[in-house]
Amino acid sequence: MVINTISGHVQEIKNEIIETRRKLHQNPELSGEEYETSALVQQKLEEYGIPYQTGFAGTGVLGIIKGSSPGKTVALRADMDALPIQEMNDLPFTSQKEGIMHACGHDAHTAMLLGAGYTLRQMKEQINGTVLLVFQPSEENAPVGGAQQMMDDGIFSEYRPDVIYGQHVWPTLPVGEIGVRDKEMMGASDRFKVTVTGRGGHASMPQESNDAIIITNQIISSLQTIVSRNVDPLEAAVVTIGKIEGGYRYNVIADKVTLEGTVRTYLPQIKEKVKDRLHTIIRQTASAFDGNAEIEYLDGYPATINTPKWANQVRMSAQELLGEQATPDVAPVLAGEDFSRFLQNIPGAFIWLGTQIPDKENQKPLHDPRFQLDEHALPNGCKLLAKVAIDTLTNLKGSD
Repeated sequence: MVINTISGHVQEIKNEIIETRRKLHQNPELSGEEYETSALVQQKLEEYGIPYQTGFAGTGVLGIIKGSSPGKTVALRADMDALPIQEMNDLPFTSQKEGIMHACGHDAHTAMLLGAGYTLRQMKEQINGTVLLVFQPSEENAPVGGAQQMMDDGIFSEYRPDVIYGQHVWPTLPVGEIGVRDKEMMGASDRFKVTVTGRGGHASMPQESNDAIIITNQIISSLQTIVSRNVDPLEAAVVTIGKIEGGYRYNVIADKVTLEGTVRTYLPQIKEKVKDRLHTIIRQTASAFDGNAEIEYLDGYPATINTPKWANQVRMSAQELLGEQATPDVAPVLAGEDFSRFLQNIPGAFIWLGTQIPDKENQKPLHDPRFQLDEHALPNGCKLLAKVAIDTLTNLKGSD
């Protein structure tokens, strides 16, 4: 039985998967700097007898597993980079690099894909086609990312996937549960920076200035009307100001203020409406106070939209592997994900793997300096990736 075979091979290297994850966690690397991580991935692929190619988006690696029977091609993707966060956990494998941490679980993603690769290599006699292992850099480097650069560098020029899957640890789901949706999983994530300029002066003579801080205050208040008055309440949109810098001291009226924020949406038409209103409100509000505003708007990752057919394949594979209760209904989130760019070009699905720690009251979210995951979930992730790859290739062969 395929499940028993998969489980057996994952069990063989269970400790090695955890060890690899911990080694990566201790030695995190930022986007575009994943040199040691990439070297470790290549070392493991060599140990497992998996051919690979390099040179994609700098540090990216492509593992290639050809089955004994001809068929279609499925890709499995893991991201490798860490975040510029100082870890605040006290663990035997806490990050050894100052100000850098795997606070989003990419260490686990890489380790699980290696584990799935080992398993699939042992099962090549049962594979109808080819499985690609995509180790991606720079996922956290929004809005540029690494997915598009890997494709531009020709990662799929020799082997073009018919379906692609990505998996992400998910701290709100218990171990043993899998989150997958037929369509929207995650949102489009844009960024903007606004520089507001006005006339400064002495605090005691306000009539000689127009105060960039006052102008900025009006802009921020007005931006909140975009979601509340311009977007259908049944649609999703968020406009958040996350950073403001301005002013010199208590008795000086500021002549310049900068603010930075993000726009999150699902539907392209909603994104364009929000973007248009944001520009209009900022410029007209600044003008109304005789000031000026320069806007730098960065179109980020598009929304992560699953292909229903392959989302359902994940659901069926997960239920066979972990039980019918393993795929509860989940709501989409507006966090951004670079895997969306793969899905714009290739059918597939993005998967959330339950990794909630037993002490769920103290479970910290992704990107938190105290983020942790339950390592008991790692074998589940390896097994699911292997099973969904085999099942998808079988499905594709049957539809020829």
